[in-house]
Amino acid sequence: MEKHKIGFLTSSRADFGIYLPLIKKINLDRRFNMDIIVFGTHLSKKHGYTIDEIIEYKFPNIIKIPTPYENDSPESISNNIAKTILIFSTFWSNSSYDLIFCLGDRYEMFASVVSAIPFNLNFCHLHAGETTLGAIDNKFRHNISINSKYLFVSTETFEERACQLSESANNVFNVGALSVENILSEKQYDILEISQRIGIDLNKPTILFTFHPETVKFQDNIKHVREILKTFEILKLNYQILCTTPNTDTFGDIIAKELITYSNNNSEIFVFKSLGMRLYLSCLKYSSFMLGNSSSGFVEGCCFSKPVINLGNRQEGRILTENIIQSEIKKKKILDAVKKIEDSDSLLTKQIYGDGNTSNKIVQIILKILKHKA
Repeated sequence: MEKHKIGFLTSSRADFGIYLPLIKKINLDRRFNMDIIVFGTHLSKKHGYTIDEIIEYKFPNIIKIPTPYENDSPESISNNIAKTILIFSTFWSNSSYDLIFCLGDRYEMFASVVSAIPFNLNFCHLHAGETTLGAIDNKFRHNISINSKYLFVSTETFEERACQLSESANNVFNVGALSVENILSEKQYDILEISQRIGIDLNKPTILFTFHPETVKFQDNIKHVREILKTFEILKLNYQILCTTPNTDTFGDIIAKELITYSNNNSEIFVFKSLGMRLYLSCLKYSSFMLGNSSSGFVEGCCFSKPVINLGNRQEGRILTENIIQSEIKKKKILDAVKKIEDSDSLLTKQIYGDGNTSNKIVQIILKILKHKA
């Protein structure tokens, strides 16, 4: 039996964690051969060398493609995009796939996909149709969708938007979010196991914090992080704060340095480059609430019915479920939002991102696609 060749593009800790249920299912299905194409910050020591997490799962056919990361200035990011396009043009010219999965809205992912346009390759874009108006990622995401043959979305709202981007509504599929399947299928660590792994006791009230740069008005990011640190001065009296560093967007390094410097002088603040998918979800499960502007506050936060304080404009355009409190990046506003959580009995929310069977739905869809192509 001739097998279908499937590729997965993964450039960061975030997309690999989301892919995981689908990668596992494809890997175990004898109808497929699979390559995991690893690039971006996965191969950066500065960002935790997160390819190690992929290697731990012992998947076959891991292909490393070193791509540049210089720094997080606008000029450097533009240079990184150009160089990544050049590097992938060589890779695509020597590769052959029936379908290639790409995910999300990172500039590295955009560069890898746009470089393949002349080769007429068939991409499947996961999490298409979503919007983040406070980040230039919005432009990358929609460009990835336009250059992808098949679009997979997580809700009806995003399905409508994806249909506008696709060459055909018949190529848009509402399958839910793989993150829901991760939460339902992956056993999270208990509090003792978390303590053994990272030395933090989540029996204590804990805030899980991630703040990415707002790349539309990137000049404001220094002001934003310093306002957040002023808020930490109050919050640390009642909570320990578990931080993951931001991604490689404009001025992300500055935010990371400010957090690390602050944590060096405060025993209640913990900063990690990356926790990995399972550990991150485990910390989310036991935290008091989430704070920041990570997309995980929307999908994973919703699935756990976890209170979330979403800061600023980066995620503007996403669906605000009942568990999410929107706040300006101002100390008083953030503290008011924290008080609202503390005074509330619950902030339960309806799960809108699918039934946890997303990977099976995707496999059935791509088998139909490949049968039709044959």
